[in-house]
Amino acid sequence: MADSRATAHAPAALGGPLVTPVTIVLAALALAALGVLVVRFTQGLGSVTHLNDGYPWGIWIAYDVVVGSAFACGGYAMALLAYIFNRGEYHALVRPALLASLFGYTLAAVSVIFDLGRWWNFWHIFWPGYAQVNSVMFEVALCISAYVLVMWIEFSPAFLDRIGLSRARQKLSRVLFFFIALGVLLPTMHQSSLGSLLVVFGHQVHPLWQSGWLLPLIYLITAVMLGFAVVIFEATASAVGFRRQLETPVLSRVCTIMYWVLIAYLVLRFADLGWRGALGSAFAATWQAFWFWAETACYAIPAVLLATPASRERPARLFVGAVLLMLGGMLLRINGFLVGYMTGDGWHYFPALPELVVTVGIIAFEILAYIVIVRRVPVLPAGQPAAR
Repeated sequence: MADSRATAHAPAALGGPLVTPVTIVLAALALAALGVLVVRFTQGLGSVTHLNDGYPWGIWIAYDVVVGSAFACGGYAMALLAYIFNRGEYHALVRPALLASLFGYTLAAVSVIFDLGRWWNFWHIFWPGYAQVNSVMFEVALCISAYVLVMWIEFSPAFLDRIGLSRARQKLSRVLFFFIALGVLLPTMHQSSLGSLLVVFGHQVHPLWQSGWLLPLIYLITAVMLGFAVVIFEATASAVGFRRQLETPVLSRVCTIMYWVLIAYLVLRFADLGWRGALGSAFAATWQAFWFWAETACYAIPAVLLATPASRERPARLFVGAVLLMLGGMLLRINGFLVGYMTGDGWHYFPALPELVVTVGIIAFEILAYIVIVRRVPVLPAGQPAAR
């Protein structure tokens, strides 16, 4: 059943210049990352990273892949609302969210190659003879790769609209429901499996983050929550950056859903800590305890800040709450994979400058690509043109 609100403003390209001070800076950061990667692929991981036998995974996995894929769940979260629950009022947010997810997941998938010692063998993932069907990592790699392909197909109507192939778009629309269904199934699988990776680590993960078989559920819930937070963040940032009207009413409804997912997560998280007797570790004089409370504050503050319906209608609170939840989701994953990873005495890890340059460059490239696409391809709703 079509909703009139879903068609009130058809997507349209914003137009405007592509070369601006902002895009120049973003391009420079992306090129700096490319320069580091040239060294990495010619001289090896040791030439640009602080990875070692105790910490074989660093920031490129913990942030670029684990956090990056969670930040890219906006398309997944909005697909759940618009298509699975048939809430047409959210339809205008689907294409922008899908675009952000498209680049986030694509770059997360590419980032895995950066961290492979024998990166030239990456194709083994897709070759049946090398399949390890009992491996969590194999399932994550396969699902993410498949989801990237699905998202490119889901987003292709925007490119077909841009080049005027309306007939091809109509034919694709007849089978698009199949890819939308896959686009909901695949993230559900691999986001939960990212939590399963920590289950495999066992006692090497600090008790504050080793929730055992609850980890898949924790990672899935926070991925959905982060998806909604990123949608609010992206909508607010694009409204300010492109001088468009902010869709506060619809974002307020998204925030309400996000808020109750947040409450469910906090109840689950602390019930798990209490049940396992791990809460006492949060009061020890350790760095792990410090970062646990920093992570918890990023969830607790939005729980208070957005507690009333009136507070969810205030754009500033929406934005601050979304940013804090994004930070909390990032810390949950960084803490689990790096801060709370206890590999034994004598091993230490802190990202080298080149590692950070690559991470920043990936983020810069994603933002740059988003700006270019929305200016040339129909993504954002029409009726609110960018100021010239």
